[in-house]
Amino acid sequence: MHYKHIISYVLNRFRLLLWGLVCLSGIVLAQPPRGPLVVSPQVNADKTVTFRYLAPAAKEVRLSAQFEKAPVPMTKGDQGIWSVTVGPVKPDIYPYSFQVDGVTVMDPANVAFFPNERFKASLVDVPGDTPLVHAMRNVPHGSVNYEYYPALEGTTGSLLVYTPPGYDQNPTKKYPVFYLISGTTDTEETFFKVGRTNLILDNLIAEGKTKPMIIIMPYGNIAARVVEQKGGTKPADPTVRDGADAVKRANDFATDLVSHVIPYVEKSYRTLNNRDNRAIGGFSRGGGQTLRTAFGNMDKFAWVCSYSSYLSPTEMDKSFPQIGSNADNTNKQLKLLWVSVGSDDFLYKGTVEFMDYLKARKVSYKSLITDGGHTWMNVKKYVAETTPLLFQ
Repeated sequence: MHYKHIISYVLNRFRLLLWGLVCLSGIVLAQPPRGPLVVSPQVNADKTVTFRYLAPAAKEVRLSAQFEKAPVPMTKGDQGIWSVTVGPVKPDIYPYSFQVDGVTVMDPANVAFFPNERFKASLVDVPGDTPLVHAMRNVPHGSVNYEYYPALEGTTGSLLVYTPPGYDQNPTKKYPVFYLISGTTDTEETFFKVGRTNLILDNLIAEGKTKPMIIIMPYGNIAARVVEQKGGTKPADPTVRDGADAVKRANDFATDLVSHVIPYVEKSYRTLNNRDNRAIGGFSRGGGQTLRTAFGNMDKFAWVCSYSSYLSPTEMDKSFPQIGSNADNTNKQLKLLWVSVGSDDFLYKGTVEFMDYLKARKVSYKSLITDGGHTWMNVKKYVAETTPLLFQ
């Protein structure tokens, strides 16, 4: 009996070992093949950039980048790696993607990406010889938190919150708040991951140029959130910027911000809860949401920043006649009304028309017209220019 127990024990151990080897081989086989190491993008010392993409079976691969006027053909090399070197490129952060046999794809070798509902691009950061305002520097840094709040129509809203350096170290200090809204198809992450707003603020605060503040970055597509959380399909974007559908969605956003976001933020963070310590700003659609929310809630915001956006004279006269008809009161209420746009922006004409409307009615505003188009390169400039003006 003694030898039988020994043999049984050995056989059982052998079976367990064999089963373990079978399971391990299954795990190994389940892993995708790694293939050759691909380094992309590679920013070179002379500001040229090399892009690479592994596609052994592809017939054509092209680079599509915001700093190029047209897609650039790539060359197939060893092990099926396509590559191209372009530039030198002006230092900044740019979205790019690859067109592989007509299909647009992100760069799988790059972890930095552009958060967006409609397209998915990768990001390349070309540093300046002198660090740019959005660059990571050796300064005190704030924090970025992801938050969820009870929102419009019983949904759950999402937003990002930037708290400045020292927020956690001084539990009695309260801060002003800047509500910052991304554009059409952008998400609540875009001002963070593409606009690098947290790093811009860290750097400006360290230089003593900007007052420490909390920045709230909400999701702007309220219609999509409501429908999706109730089991529907995300609706298409409005086709007319100041049409009835666009205005209703902007009004829904304003209701959500004023009735849900602001109360949640002021309950959850140490904020200064009055209009003099609230600012609102936004890019593109977010700029339109900014203007409609601010002009419809003048008791809530004293600082208003419109980046690459506008309201038409028709909508101003119909929905916000008090802004132009009583300019003295408007100028007393608003400590800052900022309007900025790029000279090549497709919204340039409408934005200039909006500025002319304000000027004709003697509504005070500050403006900045830059080179370039409807890009996040410009948005970073506008944030860097306006945040030093807030809460002063």
